[in-house]
Amino acid sequence: MLRVLPRPPLCLLCLGPPRVPQRPPCVPQRPHSSATPASPPPRPMARPPRALVAVAQVTSTPDKERNFAGCSTLVREAAERGATIVFLPEGFDFIGTDPAQTLSLAESLDGDIMGRYANLARECGVWLSLGGFHERGKDWDTTQRIYNCHALLDPTGQLVAAYRKTHLCDVELEGRVTMKESGFTNPGAEIVPPVSTPAGKLGLAVCYDLRFPELSLALRRAGADILTYPSAFTFPTGAAHWEVLLRARAIETQCYVVAAAQTGQNHERRVSYGHSLVADPWGTVVAQCSDTPGLCYATIDLEYLQSIRRQIPVHQHRRHDLYGTTTPPSMH
Repeated sequence: MLRVLPRPPLCLLCLGPPRVPQRPPCVPQRPHSSATPASPPPRPMARPPRALVAVAQVTSTPDKERNFAGCSTLVREAAERGATIVFLPEGFDFIGTDPAQTLSLAESLDGDIMGRYANLARECGVWLSLGGFHERGKDWDTTQRIYNCHALLDPTGQLVAAYRKTHLCDVELEGRVTMKESGFTNPGAEIVPPVSTPAGKLGLAVCYDLRFPELSLALRRAGADILTYPSAFTFPTGAAHWEVLLRARAIETQCYVVAAAQTGQNHERRVSYGHSLVADPWGTVVAQCSDTPGLCYATIDLEYLQSIRRQIPVHQHRRHDLYGTTTPPSMH
């Protein structure tokens, strides 16, 4: 009988980081005589890496200076505690009160804000996942529209990947939430291949992409170990769907899922849900913030990930010969 027990939570409610396991001490060789040559010591088995990651939860406003001050403080704290990657949410740079203000505050990837974060990555020696950057792309002069860009920086401050959100959030919940991202944002045109990091291969997405399992499965097929969804979920949709969607993506892909989120009152017309979290490949929430700014931490254990994939090999069981072959019934 298959037996897989969920792992205990590593960090809940923005508590301190879990203890990072230490390497076992070296075992000294036994003394031996010249008459009986000693056998060589057994070669240690290679272990996949384990890495501490930090998830930042913030309350961005239209004030870019204030936002950078808050985010940089959290990045420095996470780096001091040994995090290899720090994940920031969608809108970490700012959240505007309306499309006109959003467009006026947006910058290019080689602008001031991203330059500051590149310096921060270098100073702290960490990877930075910067989700939901309001990017003025190369077509800004002709379109006057932006991209919702998930930028990944390495510890040298180098931009190693930039994914532009492919699914734009056009939602109207009568009397509660109205959003029309497509009114001022261009959709991205491609999925970015997973990026190798000290914690594993990282697949990039943004917020509303969470509702589309096709994207997560495509990233899994491309080799992702971790899926990341930097987000700014509204309170009504977050309370109903946030955790269940994140856990579903983790279970169906057998990946770690990391979701940094906005929380609280961003401006007079917007409140974000919060509850940033990390789910493991079994679907267990192993780290979670509540509804205030702060950090939570989790250890990414690729040995555990591989054990889940071996015991329930859904990736090998998928019937790609069947998917996409059905056609809708005739309208005649």
